[in-house]
Amino acid sequence: MFNPKLYNTPYHTTDLSKFKFLVTGGAGFIGSNIVEYLIKYNAGHVRVLDNLSNGYFENIKDFMGLPNFEFILGDIRNFETCKKAIEGMDFVTHQAALGSVPRSISDPITSNDVNVSGFLNILTAVKDAPDIKRMVYAASSSTYGDSAALPKVEGNEGNPLSPYAVTKLVNELYADVYSKVYGLHTIGLRYFNVFGPKQNPNNPYAAVIPIFCKAFIDGKQPTINGDGLTSRDFTFVENAVQANIKAMLLETVTSSGVEKLTNEQITKHEVFNMACGDQVTLNEMIEMLNQLSGQQIAPIYGPERKGDVKHSKASIDKISNFLSYEPQFRFQKGLEIVFEWYKTQY
Repeated sequence: MFNPKLYNTPYHTTDLSKFKFLVTGGAGFIGSNIVEYLIKYNAGHVRVLDNLSNGYFENIKDFMGLPNFEFILGDIRNFETCKKAIEGMDFVTHQAALGSVPRSISDPITSNDVNVSGFLNILTAVKDAPDIKRMVYAASSSTYGDSAALPKVEGNEGNPLSPYAVTKLVNELYADVYSKVYGLHTIGLRYFNVFGPKQNPNNPYAAVIPIFCKAFIDGKQPTINGDGLTSRDFTFVENAVQANIKAMLLETVTSSGVEKLTNEQITKHEVFNMACGDQVTLNEMIEMLNQLSGQQIAPIYGPERKGDVKHSKASIDKISNFLSYEPQFRFQKGLEIVFEWYKTQY
């Protein structure tokens, strides 16, 4: 049920059994990892809302039948479904979305329906639910767009380069307006290329790391879009789970103790980079995978993809100072764990 290499460090001291959590997109990659953490640490109730269009029942099947777990098959594009899912909850972590720049370029209307209309449904349902203590949502590093400045710092964004980036920017704009107009102060986490167990390499819009891992397991040459010098701030999924837990509970667990933030300190909509503050090129990743697999496989180089950003590296000063976020898994350690996980799956 639980991955023995993950979530052995608690990122909270609050008794989770007292609270109920809604995880939208909880059958998806990041959402199901958040669910795993909450179940492992005895959350009072964990409710998942997912339509299984981009998530997989396999990711949550081990939790079915547990007395503190509930699954709702439903779509965030239906407002009544969102209201039903939020009813009785204490915390909401909104992970439901259609990711992938290429998918948004080929089908911008559906990406907008899910990422904008669906987000607005959840945001409005939370606004109308008086007992919700905090909503955290998945934002994206894509909002930095054509800004060439490195590292990426909150407040220094460029123009979006894809329909997907537009949708994630609109999420932040709506969240900010709801904070100013309705006093609903949500927290957005700008994910930087999150990877880890439960990320599907067979999805037609799969991310690069699962695709590369599966290629090495199969002994095939991976295809790199571009010259391989494209760099990313790849972030292992447990770091994302840590950020979600700390943002929901507003409890800053550090090596020196715990400081409980108060709602009065959250006076507006906040957005944080969620990353490691590192840079790894695709060519460097190939070298690491060759070492992990004991092979010498050369990649195939193809054309660069439309809408892609060449380089990405995050400043994590804000989230570190505000939430005492401390990345526990750097890239190489995370890659070792996920490569071994894929070997057990394929």
